[in-house]
Amino acid sequence: MAKKVMDDLLKRRMSATQQASELQVGEEAYAVLTQVRTTTPAVVICDLPMDKLDSFFTTDIGFRPYPPAKLEAFAQQLAEEGLFERIIVRPIPNTDRYEILAGHNRVAAGKLNGWATIPAQIVEVDDARAVVIATATNLLRRNELTIIERGKAYRALLEAKRKQGYRSDITSGDNRQKFLAREVVAQFFGVTEYEIRKAVKLTCLIPELASILETAPKQLNLACADMIADYDPESQQAFIEMCRNESYPLNKAAMKYIASKCPPPSAKRQDMYEAWREARARAEKRLAAPPKKISFDRKQFAPYLDGRSDKEIEALFLEFLRERVR
Repeated sequence: MAKKVMDDLLKRRMSATQQASELQVGEEAYAVLTQVRTTTPAVVICDLPMDKLDSFFTTDIGFRPYPPAKLEAFAQQLAEEGLFERIIVRPIPNTDRYEILAGHNRVAAGKLNGWATIPAQIVEVDDARAVVIATATNLLRRNELTIIERGKAYRALLEAKRKQGYRSDITSGDNRQKFLAREVVAQFFGVTEYEIRKAVKLTCLIPELASILETAPKQLNLACADMIADYDPESQQAFIEMCRNESYPLNKAAMKYIASKCPPPSAKRQDMYEAWREARARAEKRLAAPPKKISFDRKQFAPYLDGRSDKEIEALFLEFLRERVR
């Protein structure tokens, strides 16, 4: 694909996807992200039985279904307005069933409405292409996705790109022969490489901590979660109790102290708890210590200061205190 064509595709992103169909978005994303020349897959349009549809299982792309209240509202909308966009599925080999690539919430809402069938587009695509179709539209259109959901989606896309390989038609050096996967993904989805690295790293959190991060950010902020993700799953178990301790929420200072005493990726729980207690004690000691500086209201002393500078005032008070001590 020529560089100018690729640049044009990269620039469209959000505005174009609002008008394009999900399959168009998936195909555009696949072309840009993998740099693989392919033909558009054949599409069969038909109504499929609801009981023949399975959720996307090729890889963990992270997207959670709508919560009950939102799903009920969506089902009501579909009942009143009808389905505006067909779901996308691919056949599951050696069965009469289909894997949903796009449209999980539409299927769930349709089931609430008692639909026996749903309009669908059936496409024959490989795993890498299926992953891109299943993730691209959600990443571009859904603003409410959590950082964990985005991280899992980015991870799935990067893995799909890795499996497809890199371009081999660039001959100006080894470094230019390979496109950096994160850079291409970042450009297409309008984010930075740092955002992608951070989101993907947070997918290393164990489920309990990921849930706390997404539902109770006051118990676990992003800075602490980023540091916890450096630990292996067994070591991360220790942080669950720390996050749920309301009297001493886990903070960045405590995390830095724990990491200095118990460096990742692996540490014993009892050692981590001990480091946490030490961090608490140090913080409490700092709070109890008298302030290093004493401040006064200048207005109250104005009649006696005669426009003196701060240094002159400090010297004056020191002289006064020495006289008092004598």
